[in-house]
Amino acid sequence: MTSDLEQRLDAIRREEEEIKLGGGPAAIERQHGRGRLAVRERIAQLLDENTDFFELGLWAAWGMYQEWGGAPSAGVLTGIGTVAERRVMVIANDATVKAGAFFPMTCKKVLRAQRIALENRLPLVYLVDSAGVFLPLQDEVFPDEDDFGRIFRNNAVLSATGVPQFAAILGNCVAGGGYLPVLCDKLLMTDGSGLYLAGPALVKAAIGQTVSHEELGGAEMHAAISGTIDFREPDDPSCLARLRRLIGTLPEDYNRVSRTFAPGRPPEDLTNLFVPQQRQEYDIRDLLPCILDAGPFDEYKAEYGQTLVCGYGRLGGVAVGVVANQHKRCRPANGPVQYGGVIYVDSADKAARFIMDCNQTRLPILFLQDVNGFMVGRDSEQAGIIKAGAKLVNVIANSVVPKLTLILGGSFGAGNYALCGKAFDPRFIFAWPTARYAVMGGEQAASTLLDIAVKSMRRDKQEIDADELEELRRKVEASYEAQTDVRYAAARLWVDAILAPAQTRDALLTALEVATRYDDQREFHTGVLQV
Repeated sequence: MTSDLEQRLDAIRREEEEIKLGGGPAAIERQHGRGRLAVRERIAQLLDENTDFFELGLWAAWGMYQEWGGAPSAGVLTGIGTVAERRVMVIANDATVKAGAFFPMTCKKVLRAQRIALENRLPLVYLVDSAGVFLPLQDEVFPDEDDFGRIFRNNAVLSATGVPQFAAILGNCVAGGGYLPVLCDKLLMTDGSGLYLAGPALVKAAIGQTVSHEELGGAEMHAAISGTIDFREPDDPSCLARLRRLIGTLPEDYNRVSRTFAPGRPPEDLTNLFVPQQRQEYDIRDLLPCILDAGPFDEYKAEYGQTLVCGYGRLGGVAVGVVANQHKRCRPANGPVQYGGVIYVDSADKAARFIMDCNQTRLPILFLQDVNGFMVGRDSEQAGIIKAGAKLVNVIANSVVPKLTLILGGSFGAGNYALCGKAFDPRFIFAWPTARYAVMGGEQAASTLLDIAVKSMRRDKQEIDADELEELRRKVEASYEAQTDVRYAAARLWVDAILAPAQTRDALLTALEVATRYDDQREFHTGVLQV
């Protein structure tokens, strides 16, 4: 393992353990003092024994909201687990983080989970324990189409498309947040929890009425008087047990993915085979056996458009198409040497035709990105690079089969789009710690930004000496480096999870299992019902 990659993996692991503590040990103890479980304890009791929670969006809000004390994991956990032998999407508020209040990234994280559930027809389970909108940031949470209200709109859309939704109120459920559980198909609530549009203090201030917590929105009132809830439970364990039984009434999953198939090489070999330094070369074909099942990889147009490797393989016994950046120099039959990580006219044309073929035969597609972007310059422009790139982007945008994206290294410029970046609706998008997101590479960006800054200073008649120029360069490079860090991307939900290379095959197996739960892949094309 390279020391650089090893250091990045160790840093990622340490930070993930800290994030998983949420509001910290003291806040967890306060939760216990109220007779309630912490959010990860709730999820552990909900899931089947000896099954894993495939957590998504763990890094959400990383490094953000520091002026408010931070919001680890955006104060909400999302992920896929197995309950009563059914795969479900779990969305669970973490009451140890600002009482489970919704920050802007909390909304976006819930919306992403709802979208994954809709596209993959996953039943949704909400474990509700939230004080509602984080009021100091209400203007960034409340009004827009990707804010708080969109969650409730999605509840209705999900129900209309037949995706089952279960909600359990295990603490606070206040103000507009009360609509989420009530819009679900089945609603459970524990004693001591509260469900109301306005709490006792606000009711007193607004209309002068003095009312107790239980009279206003307690479980007993909603069970016996308002009829809002379907099941009343005394505590978290009994509520979660009932929830498991209700989920068990759903039709059994259809699962075509099998974990009995072995990969061609141990997944652990990826850390030695992959080269994280951008200027060094490696052959992507050496990495594929660590990810795919053992057996032949049928490479499509192997001698043409060689900077993109396309072909057919199997993952968990399921046939898949693969589109991956080659990261070594290639020599075409005609023309000069082509550089790895760059998309040329011939490789763009090949990939577009391959993706169309996968759609014709209903094959899921796995994209492996380590891309610097499209080739530039006079010769490339005259050969029609924009036209070829537009064709590739078009077929990805109109692709109806499940798409899974993994970012190994660079994900720069239009290369991100052309290989199914976040904007092109991959079912899941993962990244290694070595991934880098940006509109262009760091060196090019730093030079461009520095040139702009220098021209601006000269227009203002400012003299620039060599030391000032070097200091300015360092600042520009440091800023750009921070923004291309994969954690920066994960904090903003541009990727669903950061994976260690050795975890990649398992994560992709889970993602493919979820994405192929139904026979007719055409069901997955949501059309106008976008979440």
